[in-house]
Amino acid sequence: MSQPVEVDVVIVGGGLAGLAAARRLDRAGVEWLLVEGSDRIGGRVTTDIVDGWHLDRGFQVVNTAYPRIPALIDIDALDLRFFTSGVLVRRGADLHRLVNPMSEPLAAAATLTSGVGTLSDRLKFAALATRCATTPPAKLLQARETTTQEMLRRAGLSHRMIEEVLRPFLSGVFADRSLETSSHVFSMVLRSFTRGRIGVPAAGMAALPAAIAGPLPYPQLLIGARTLSLGPGLVVTEAGEIHCKAVVVATDPGAAAELLPQLPMPDMHGLTTFYFGADRAPLDEPTLVLDGDRREIIANTVVVSNAAPEYAPTGKSLIAASVVGVSAPSAASETVIRVELSRMYGVSAEPWELLDVVSIPQALPSARGPQANLRKPVNLGDGLFVAGDHRDSPSIQGALAGGWRTAGAVLAWLGARVPA
Repeated sequence: MSQPVEVDVVIVGGGLAGLAAARRLDRAGVEWLLVEGSDRIGGRVTTDIVDGWHLDRGFQVVNTAYPRIPALIDIDALDLRFFTSGVLVRRGADLHRLVNPMSEPLAAAATLTSGVGTLSDRLKFAALATRCATTPPAKLLQARETTTQEMLRRAGLSHRMIEEVLRPFLSGVFADRSLETSSHVFSMVLRSFTRGRIGVPAAGMAALPAAIAGPLPYPQLLIGARTLSLGPGLVVTEAGEIHCKAVVVATDPGAAAELLPQLPMPDMHGLTTFYFGADRAPLDEPTLVLDGDRREIIANTVVVSNAAPEYAPTGKSLIAASVVGVSAPSAASETVIRVELSRMYGVSAEPWELLDVVSIPQALPSARGPQANLRKPVNLGDGLFVAGDHRDSPSIQGALAGGWRTAGAVLAWLGARVPA
């Protein structure tokens, strides 16, 4: 399809936020066009298939408790492969198990007697998780806002519990080792983790944006159309000008700030994922392993193929290791990661094949306070709108909810009926 010269709404960016916005505009009967500069939709949520290995663009998961996911797609169609609801914490020579008592009540006794933290720690954290899971989101967001670290301390958790379990786990979630992320963001994330299950689609994380885009008319998705500039009522791509009534910028925050100089660039956190292939899995279960020895090199690691055998060739195992920050591939960094993985799994990682190192300098927007109700303005005036997780919360849910909310603002601005 050739690029049209006029349309009601142009969406710039085909990531999750842009696709969610397109879905809502399409449902409302508005004439829209999505332009994506790369050769595929999904933004960062994509999968490279190399010699039978499924390598997501960094270790990512689908959480079934994210409310916008089942509202947009049939989650069963994703054919999810689930990880266990708990974690294993490496401390010295032992691995200690912690599970979610709400999802696995029969395992609660093992968690209470685990060697991580004190019994009081485990009871207090279970109470915190239960409170977040059972309290309405609006009420959680009315609580006094502080940092995640301060919220954990106010919950009465010991320094050891925070350092050996929660910091390594949450640093992988927020890409924020300092835990300065807003307590409001943490409350909502803890609510989702406690209420839902996490997994990956059998076909890779790229299946998520593909499913969201599925109902959309394909000709209205212009792939490989890089946007050069934009302004009120106008988007200029490499193929020419598109005149419109409204523009939704749903790119990553860096590109959004370049296209919209009036939009402040948020601080960003980086993440690096090391992918290894092995002839034999170092662990026989799909459970996240945390570094309780406080080395602060690897935030977490998991044998992805234990959950999703489709991610690896037959007879092989795929191991992912997440590092906070950007770690450029080098012999030195690879050696350090192998040493740390050997310690965390208790088996040698030397024979493993390094498949890829995925470094994402701008993986997630910083979510330091104040975040208030997590919703930042999306209407910039003059028919210009912005969407993305940097306008909501730094997560897949934030991207989808942000795109949906922005489309609602566009519909209101156009005077169209806003669907429920």
